[in-house]
Amino acid sequence: MRTSHGSYFPRLVHALRFLFAWLLTAFFLCATASFAQDTSRSAGWVVIPIDEYRALRTQAYPPERDPEPPPVEATLTRVDYDLRVSGGLATGRASLTVDVLKDGWVRVPIPSGLLVREARLDGKLVSLVSGGSGKSSSQLSAVLSRSGRAVLLLDIALPVTSSAGDESISLPSTSSGVTRASVQLPRQGVDVKLSGGLLAQESEASGESTWLVYAHGTEPLTFTWRRKLDDHHAVLPLRLRGSLTQLVGLGEDSTSIYAEVKLEVVQGAAREARIQLPGNITINQVSGAMVADWEVKSGELAVTFLEPVEQGASFVIAGETRTPREGKIEVPVMRLIDSERETGGIAVEVLGAGEIKKAKQQGLEEADATDLGEMVANRQTPSLAAFRFRSGDSKAVRSLNVDVARYAQQAVLMALVEEARYQVLMSKEGKLLIRARYAVRNNQRNFLKITLPSGAAIWSATLGGSPVRPGQSPDGALLLPLEKSRAGEEAPVFPIEITYLTRATAWAEHGKAGLALPALDLPISRTGLLLYYPPQFKVSADPGAFRTEPYEDPTSVALNPTGQSGAGSPSMFVSDTDSVKQYALTTKSFGPEYGRNAGAVVAMVEKFHKDTAGGIGTRVLPISVAFPAFGPSIFLVSELTGENKSPNIDLTYQRDKKEGGK
Repeated sequence: MRTSHGSYFPRLVHALRFLFAWLLTAFFLCATASFAQDTSRSAGWVVIPIDEYRALRTQAYPPERDPEPPPVEATLTRVDYDLRVSGGLATGRASLTVDVLKDGWVRVPIPSGLLVREARLDGKLVSLVSGGSGKSSSQLSAVLSRSGRAVLLLDIALPVTSSAGDESISLPSTSSGVTRASVQLPRQGVDVKLSGGLLAQESEASGESTWLVYAHGTEPLTFTWRRKLDDHHAVLPLRLRGSLTQLVGLGEDSTSIYAEVKLEVVQGAAREARIQLPGNITINQVSGAMVADWEVKSGELAVTFLEPVEQGASFVIAGETRTPREGKIEVPVMRLIDSERETGGIAVEVLGAGEIKKAKQQGLEEADATDLGEMVANRQTPSLAAFRFRSGDSKAVRSLNVDVARYAQQAVLMALVEEARYQVLMSKEGKLLIRARYAVRNNQRNFLKITLPSGAAIWSATLGGSPVRPGQSPDGALLLPLEKSRAGEEAPVFPIEITYLTRATAWAEHGKAGLALPALDLPISRTGLLLYYPPQFKVSADPGAFRTEPYEDPTSVALNPTGQSGAGSPSMFVSDTDSVKQYALTTKSFGPEYGRNAGAVVAMVEKFHKDTAGGIGTRVLPISVAFPAFGPSIFLVSELTGENKSPNIDLTYQRDKKEGGK
């Protein structure tokens, strides 16, 4: 029994211990769960899936990238050709310097068009394979297996083509940056031409010709050669023909001489040209593309060329001499030496005030200036005489004597506007009727160009009191014909008159207004302007080119003839019946105070048109219409207006309160 009780008690103790450990564990687990529920709401702990954790870690600690592959697998850096021409083939070696950038097998294309007999790399034979599909399927390629620089040696052959005595070979274009070619030809005495390269060295030795050429690999390199022809042209006796055109300017102090020489070599080669000079001539310059040097000795001018001339050459001679100011003058005449036939001529002009009265020539005949070439034809001197060499014996005597008369120089008036007068009728709506009169002196000009302000409409134009129809220049300006006086006479003054309508900005209670006048291509000595403005306003001119002065009549006789009705009612011509009606209606539209005579003018024109039964058509009517000079006015004057300048006047206006604002 003791034995059984003794064995039962340890088991009971062990069971109690196990039960106690289990209860303690359960209590701990419950407490932990309760604590986890209480602390789940606090910050600092986040529970996420394992995939998201790995993605975040990858972004925080990215792995190292693999190196990018090279842009190309291999490059062809340089190509060297060493060729020898024999018969119809050019054989030799092509050395291809290749830089392989990729590890592994790489395909290197062989330049197309080469006949390759074998290929070697480091002394070992290399197989060549054809390309892939497509256009490059027939191109051969070498396959390399290691990176770095390698030199591929090719034994090649090229066909030699022949055409019309020329032989040539062509090396294909490649992607290399540098191409060097050395070609040997087993004969001498050949001329070579290159296409796509630069000849760096050429030599002939031991019966062979060698050419060293550098080129860009991206262009084909072509050699073309032919046999040199023996030229015996230079050893033949010299035969030449020439042309000598001489221009002599007779000045008061000195005489200038210009000569244009053209040589034509018929046989042999000319190393120099010789010109016979008259006495007392000083040569200042000899210029030309082939001129190397020149020298005057014993009355001859020797011009040396840079190299023997086999076809032709030309040069210009500039010199001077002293001749009498007037009277009988012997003109210096140059001549070509050793010329089989000499053509050309001589032109004489008087510089300054003078003319050639008479001319006596020998071996010359009169000609037109245009027959002696551009050098003489371009001269615009009024007094010029031209002569050409008479055909025949080139050694015949030639001489020229002229009789020159000098005149006292005087200033010559070309064209000028002596005085300009304007009458301007201005309304508050911005309408402007302008009558312009010009007193013109002229002895050369054909037309007077008048540029009206933008938007202006011309009504009438007269020249010397007679109506004219103006022309139009390409830029839209008016062209009025001018009277011209005879040469040597004093230019008389005559009037030109135009009337036009234009518009400006309407007036407010007060402000600024501008008035632009026509621009003439002649200078104007003095200008007067009579401005009529609306009576409801006060107007003053701002400081400028024009100034305000009391009214004065025109000083020019052309603008103030005897019997004129006065400055306020000048005559005016209009072009036809419709223009008269337009004038009267426009005058009426300026305001009640401007339209008193509008109806009478229209009635008069209609009666005239009825009486003539419409026979005048669109011709200018010979009627006189008074300028509507109504309202207050101011008179402005100005001096010295330049040509092609439009005079501008700035006005300040303000409504007059005394008029009651009407």
